Amino acid sequence: MISKQERRHLRDLAKRVAEAAARPIMAERRRLWKSHNSLRPVRPMILVFPEGSWRELLPDAALRCKDKAARGIEWNLLHRLYTCEHFFDDTVIEKEWVVHKVIKSTGWGLEPKWREAPTATGAGAFEPVIHKAADLRKLKFPEISVDPEATARDLAAAQDLFGDILDVRLKGVAHVSFHLMNQYTHLRGLNEVMMDMYDNPSMLCDAMALLEEGHRRLIRQYVALNLLSLNNDGTYHSSGGVGYTDELPAAGFDPERVRPRDMWASAEAQELAQVSPDMHARFSMAYEKRLLAPFGLNGYGCCEDLSLKLDDVFTIPNIRRISISPFASVDRSAEKLGARYIFSWKPNPAHLVGRFDRQALRAYIGHTLKAARGCVLEMILKDTHTCENHPERFTEWTRIARELIESR
Repeated sequence: MISKQERRHLRDLAKRVAEAAARPIMAERRRLWKSHNSLRPVRPMILVFPEGSWRELLPDAALRCKDKAARGIEWNLLHRLYTCEHFFDDTVIEKEWVVHKVIKSTGWGLEPKWREAPTATGAGAFEPVIHKAADLRKLKFPEISVDPEATARDLAAAQDLFGDILDVRLKGVAHVSFHLMNQYTHLRGLNEVMMDMYDNPSMLCDAMALLEEGHRRLIRQYVALNLLSLNNDGTYHSSGGVGYTDELPAAGFDPERVRPRDMWASAEAQELAQVSPDMHARFSMAYEKRLLAPFGLNGYGCCEDLSLKLDDVFTIPNIRRISISPFASVDRSAEKLGARYIFSWKPNPAHLVGRFDRQALRAYIGHTLKAARGCVLEMILKDTHTCENHPERFTEWTRIARELIESR
């Protein structure tokens, strides 16, 4: 139960969010994103997602609420305010509170097993649960259901708490992203999948076909249950970026029933970063392309280097946003992408640890700005799992990037 004191605190934070959302700069950023996502860029765009570093920017001690649910709400509001007040990026603060429909799944029949890391932020390891081809029969296609009573309770609670301050919106499935290789390596093991490409390719293809069909059935169930929600707004898209666009929904749109063609979707296969373009296309992209085909606009990639695989990426239906990782050649990528796709650059987050070298950072960002001149460039600072308790480095990073963009 949220106490009266916590309720007052949360409502005060919500009022600050509403005030931030009313600033003229938010409307301007929204306009810039729509132009950018339609390949009519005004300037390079910037987004910051601290991810693991949030525990250093907003540590537990910064939260005042004691109730678990209240702390989750408090953190959501505080991180929006922190972004607005400390980052010189292009995040749009919206005057909204999103309530998600309570959706349940029967699962895939198998669950990943891990060897836990010895430290809280260390790396774990997979314990394979699929050992041979016959084990693929243990996989089951998920069945989806909705809990209308729980959804109604959540919506009513949000309206009671924030309805006179924020726009309370009910959403179903708004972020659609396919991670087939990630899902399978969690079950089979990463080393085992790498060897299967040589020793047992038919088993790997069978597994990917099963996952493809399972995800296709999931989308069909979302459509049948009317669970899809538009994501042509500030919804996080692909591995970085936001969905603001006037190109969606598609022609013939019925506001009461969202279709895949009205939405953004994405896919990635980071586990295949070091395999050849042919293997990447054969063992992952062929399946991903068919899943992405029904959607109106698509993104592809995350931390995998796609600079030698871009010709295959270009064959994805309705591809618009392409991730260029810290390990990719920005020069080659810029030459290949041109102004035909969004150049979603992921700068190296290592600049935020160790010695914070402003001169080196300026040279690094400046090189990409020069190489990507004429491209539809966005800078997505993410995967920053620590800033070594120097939160001001995010502010400084975005300030430097903004200065370089404005001085081009």
